[in-house]
Parts: sequence; structure tokens; C-alpha cells
Amino acid sequence: MVIRQYDVFLVSLDPTIGHEIKKSRPCVIISPNEMNQYISTIIIAPMTTQTHAYPSRVSLEFAGKNGWVVLDQLRTVDKKRLLKKLVAFSIRPKASLRGSLIAEAISDARTEIASLRSQ
Repeated sequence: MVIRQYDVFLVSLDPTIGHEIKKSRPCVIISPNEMNQYISTIIIAPMTTQTHAYPSRVSLEFAGKNGWVVLDQLRTVDKKRLLKKLVAFSIRPKASLRGSLIAEAISDARTEIASLRSQ
């Protein structure tokens, strides 16, 4: 099975602990194609229709429903958790996801730098 960045797969996320997103649900593949091709784990971002508009969540329409990609719940999972491929995203959702991931990384770096400076 070919797995590409920004493909959407139905992924079995159970078992979970605490507030982790549960059950089988659509997830966006976040890991780069090189990683997807050569190792047995992938990085995914779960999708949901039930949430609030947090800065770490990217809104989109998928399968005729409004929902979000939950970037604050990124997980590394074994490829055995992939149940089936649903779709590959078009350019527009890819750009939104890429921009949000970059913004989160920059924000995290700034927070870390500020923390180090205050020590």
C-alpha cells in the first residue's frame, strides 16, 4: 500500500488513555513521504466534527461534513492501524495544513527560546 503525505486514511486509534481521540476515524498523514516509504510507523493527525475553533485545529470540509484536523493530537502509529485509504487532499487543504504546522513549529520555537532566556 502506498502512503503519501496528506492522504486521508481510516485509522484505528484504540486503545487510548485520558483525553486522546478515540475509535476508528479519518486521519491525515502528516509524516513525509520518505518516512512513509521506509519505516513502519507514520505520523497522523486525527480528524473530527466535534470541536471548538482552537488555533491548533484546521477547519475543512470532508465527505460532505464540516470538521477539523486536530493538530494538537498528532500521533505516531504503526501502519498496521491503517484500515483503508479514504482520499488524498487537494491543494487547498494541503496548504492550510502546511501553514498551520509551520505556524505551530514557529510558535513552539519562540516559546522555548523565551523560556531559555528567562533562566
